[in-house]
Amino acid sequence: MADPARARKLADRIKEIIAKRLDRGLRDPRLGFVTITDVQVTGDLQHATVFYTVYGTEQEREDSAAALKAATGMLRSEVGKNITARLTPTLEFQLDAIPENAAHIEDLLREARERDTEVAGLAATATYAGDEDPYVKPRELDEDDDED
Repeated sequence: MADPARARKLADRIKEIIAKRLDRGLRDPRLGFVTITDVQVTGDLQHATVFYTVYGTEQEREDSAAALKAATGMLRSEVGKNITARLTPTLEFQLDAIPENAAHIEDLLREARERDTEVAGLAATATYAGDEDPYVKPRELDEDDDED
């Protein structure tokens, strides 16, 4: 088991290497606008999961996934040349759901704001169902009661 700090450093290095290689371009025309968002390395430094996002349509996402899968061996050899680990970790590319999650959260926040304005409108025109002050107040003693 490797040190977690070492695994994190290796993951950051792999992220940088793959991002630079994708920036220089691959010869695959299916590859769209890909952004590497995160890399997670297992504790034994044998396997790396590369999370990425693709800007575009669903078809462009599928084409980019196929292009990355086809280029996995070349990208792994690129990683092996640029890291100092004894073994080069295997690479697995996984589409990151950050944009979809962000859109879902935005929809939920918009719905919450709409409900808040609706409730504020109802509260502005609301009246009490019973007395304005329903709590029992302490009884005020009359002077006649004090004489007893």
